[in-house]
Amino acid sequence: MFNDKTYNQKMDKTIEVFTKELSSLRTGRANASMLDLVKVDVYGQAMPINQVASITTPEARMINIQVWDANNVPLIDAAIKKSDLGLNPQIDGQLIRLPVPDLSEERRGEIKKVIKSMGEKCKVSIRNIRREANDDLKNLLKNKDISEDEEKKFEKIVQTFTDDHIKKIDEKVDLKEKEIMTI
Repeated sequence: MFNDKTYNQKMDKTIEVFTKELSSLRTGRANASMLDLVKVDVYGQAMPINQVASITTPEARMINIQVWDANNVPLIDAAIKKSDLGLNPQIDGQLIRLPVPDLSEERRGEIKKVIKSMGEKCKVSIRNIRREANDDLKNLLKNKDISEDEEKKFEKIVQTFTDDHIKKIDEKVDLKEKEIMTI
Protein backbone atom coordinates (compact mmCIF):
# COMPACT_ATOMS: atom_id res chain seq x y z
CA MET A 1 0.00 0.00 0.00
CA PHE A 2 1.10 3.58 -0.67
CA ASN A 3 2.08 5.69 2.35
CA ASP A 4 1.88 9.40 1.49
CA LYS A 5 3.14 10.42 5.00
CA THR A 6 6.62 9.07 4.19
CA TYR A 7 7.00 11.54 1.33
CA ASN A 8 5.64 14.42 3.42
CA GLN A 9 8.27 13.62 6.08
CA LYS A 10 11.02 13.50 3.45
CA MET A 11 9.94 16.93 2.22
CA ASP A 12 9.85 18.27 5.81
CA LYS A 13 13.39 16.96 6.34
CA THR A 14 14.55 18.69 3.15
CA ILE A 15 13.15 22.00 4.41
CA GLU A 16 14.80 21.42 7.81
CA VAL A 17 18.21 21.05 6.13
CA PHE A 18 17.52 24.15 3.98
CA THR A 19 16.61 26.18 7.08
CA LYS A 20 19.85 25.14 8.78
CA GLU A 21 21.86 26.14 5.70
CA LEU A 22 20.09 29.51 5.58
CA SER A 23 20.85 30.23 9.24
CA SER A 24 24.56 29.70 8.56
CA LEU A 25 24.61 32.58 6.03
CA ARG A 26 26.24 35.77 7.24
CA THR A 27 23.77 38.62 7.47
CA GLY A 28 25.80 41.32 9.23
CA ARG A 29 24.65 40.34 12.71
CA ALA A 30 26.81 38.06 14.81
CA ASN A 31 25.19 34.63 14.99
CA ALA A 32 26.88 31.49 16.34
CA SER A 33 25.10 29.33 13.74
CA MET A 34 27.10 31.14 11.02
CA LEU A 35 29.95 28.79 11.93
CA ASP A 36 27.86 25.58 11.74
CA LEU A 37 29.05 24.67 8.25
CA VAL A 38 32.74 25.45 8.96
CA LYS A 39 34.62 22.22 9.62
CA VAL A 40 38.03 21.99 11.31
CA ASP A 41 40.49 19.16 10.65
CA VAL A 42 41.34 18.04 14.18
CA TYR A 43 42.16 14.64 15.67
CA GLY A 44 42.18 13.12 12.19
CA GLN A 45 38.67 14.17 11.20
CA ALA A 46 36.62 17.18 10.10
CA MET A 47 34.61 18.49 13.06
CA PRO A 48 32.29 21.49 13.50
CA ILE A 49 33.87 24.31 15.52
CA ASN A 50 31.29 23.94 18.32
CA GLN A 51 32.74 20.48 19.10
CA VAL A 52 36.22 21.84 19.81
CA ALA A 53 35.35 25.24 21.33
CA SER A 54 32.63 27.33 22.99
CA ILE A 55 31.00 29.91 20.72
CA THR A 56 29.41 33.05 22.18
CA THR A 57 28.10 36.33 20.77
CA PRO A 58 28.88 38.97 23.41
CA GLU A 59 27.64 41.79 21.16
CA ALA A 60 25.73 42.29 17.90
CA ARG A 61 28.84 42.40 15.72
CA MET A 62 31.22 40.03 17.53
CA ILE A 63 31.58 36.26 17.87
CA ASN A 64 33.96 34.83 20.46
CA ILE A 65 35.35 31.33 20.12
CA GLN A 66 36.92 29.95 23.31
CA VAL A 67 39.09 27.08 22.07
CA TRP A 68 39.47 24.19 24.53
CA ASP A 69 42.80 22.86 23.23
CA ALA A 70 45.45 25.50 22.42
CA ASN A 71 46.82 23.29 19.60
CA ASN A 72 43.52 23.74 17.71
CA VAL A 73 43.66 27.58 17.61
CA PRO A 74 45.65 27.80 14.32
CA LEU A 75 43.49 25.05 12.78
CA ILE A 76 40.26 26.89 13.59
CA ASP A 77 41.80 30.16 12.39
CA ALA A 78 42.71 28.54 9.05
CA ALA A 79 39.27 26.91 8.65
CA ILE A 80 37.47 30.24 9.19
CA LYS A 81 39.75 32.05 6.75
CA LYS A 82 39.20 29.29 4.17
CA SER A 83 35.39 29.44 4.52
CA ASP A 84 33.45 31.90 2.34
CA LEU A 85 32.11 33.81 5.34
CA GLY A 86 34.48 36.72 4.73
CA LEU A 87 35.45 36.97 8.42
CA ASN A 88 38.89 37.88 9.73
CA PRO A 89 39.76 36.05 13.00
CA GLN A 90 41.74 37.86 15.70
CA ILE A 91 43.64 35.49 18.00
CA ASP A 92 44.19 36.25 21.68
CA GLY A 93 45.67 33.14 23.34
CA GLN A 94 42.93 30.49 23.28
CA LEU A 95 40.25 33.06 22.43
CA ILE A 96 39.45 33.83 18.80
CA ARG A 97 37.48 37.01 18.20
CA LEU A 98 35.48 37.32 14.98
CA PRO A 99 34.32 40.87 14.27
CA VAL A 100 31.35 40.73 11.90
CA PRO A 101 31.64 43.67 9.47
CA ASP A 102 28.68 45.46 7.94
CA LEU A 103 27.64 43.98 4.63
CA SER A 104 28.51 46.02 1.58
CA GLU A 105 25.81 46.48 -1.07
CA GLU A 106 27.83 44.20 -3.37
CA ARG A 107 28.11 41.47 -0.71
CA ARG A 108 24.35 41.70 -0.04
CA GLY A 109 23.71 41.12 -3.74
CA GLU A 110 26.02 38.09 -3.70
CA ILE A 111 24.27 36.67 -0.63
CA LYS A 112 20.85 37.17 -2.27
CA LYS A 113 22.07 35.10 -5.24
CA VAL A 114 23.34 32.40 -2.86
CA ILE A 115 19.97 32.36 -1.04
CA LYS A 116 18.07 32.06 -4.35
CA SER A 117 20.30 29.20 -5.53
CA MET A 118 19.95 27.39 -2.19
CA GLY A 119 16.17 27.79 -2.51
CA GLU A 120 16.22 26.39 -6.05
CA LYS A 121 18.29 23.37 -4.98
CA CYS A 122 15.82 22.71 -2.18
CA LYS A 123 12.88 22.96 -4.62
CA VAL A 124 14.61 20.47 -6.93
CA SER A 125 14.95 18.07 -3.97
CA ILE A 126 11.24 18.46 -3.19
CA ARG A 127 10.34 17.79 -6.84
CA ASN A 128 12.59 14.72 -6.85
CA ILE A 129 10.69 13.39 -3.83
CA ARG A 130 7.42 14.03 -5.73
CA ARG A 131 8.78 12.15 -8.76
CA GLU A 132 9.84 9.26 -6.51
CA ALA A 133 6.31 9.13 -5.02
CA ASN A 134 4.69 9.21 -8.47
CA ASP A 135 7.02 6.44 -9.71
CA ASP A 136 6.00 4.33 -6.71
CA LEU A 137 2.35 4.98 -7.54
CA LYS A 138 2.85 3.93 -11.18
CA ASN A 139 4.52 0.70 -10.04
CA LEU A 140 1.69 -0.03 -7.58
CA LEU A 141 -0.84 0.57 -10.37
CA LYS A 142 1.13 -1.61 -12.81
CA ASN A 143 1.22 -4.43 -10.24
CA LYS A 144 -2.53 -3.89 -9.67
CA ASP A 145 -1.94 -3.07 -5.96
CA ILE A 146 -4.01 0.11 -6.32
CA SER A 147 -6.75 1.26 -8.69
CA GLU A 148 -6.42 4.16 -11.15
CA ASP A 149 -8.71 6.24 -8.92
CA GLU A 150 -6.46 5.62 -5.93
CA GLU A 151 -3.41 6.53 -8.00
CA LYS A 152 -5.03 9.84 -9.04
CA LYS A 153 -6.08 10.54 -5.43
CA PHE A 154 -2.54 9.94 -4.09
CA GLU A 155 -0.97 11.95 -6.94
CA LYS A 156 -3.17 14.90 -5.90
CA ILE A 157 -2.12 14.48 -2.25
CA VAL A 158 1.58 14.33 -3.17
CA GLN A 159 1.16 17.39 -5.43
CA THR A 160 -0.47 19.28 -2.53
CA PHE A 161 2.51 18.38 -0.30
CA THR A 162 4.86 19.56 -3.05
CA ASP A 163 3.03 22.87 -3.51
CA ASP A 164 2.94 23.51 0.27
CA HIS A 165 6.64 22.79 0.68
CA ILE A 166 7.67 24.91 -2.31
CA LYS A 167 5.58 27.76 -0.87
CA LYS A 168 7.44 27.36 2.47
CA ILE A 169 10.78 27.53 0.65
CA ASP A 170 9.74 30.72 -1.17
CA GLU A 171 8.65 32.28 2.14
CA LYS A 172 11.97 31.40 3.79
CA VAL A 173 13.92 32.79 0.82
CA ASP A 174 11.91 36.05 0.89
CA LEU A 175 12.34 36.39 4.65
CA LYS A 176 16.10 35.84 4.49
CA GLU A 177 16.45 38.31 1.59
CA LYS A 178 14.54 40.94 3.59
CA GLU A 179 16.80 40.27 6.58
CA ILE A 180 19.90 40.75 4.39
CA MET A 181 18.62 43.98 2.83
CA THR A 182 17.41 45.64 6.07
CA ILE A 183 20.62 45.41 8.09
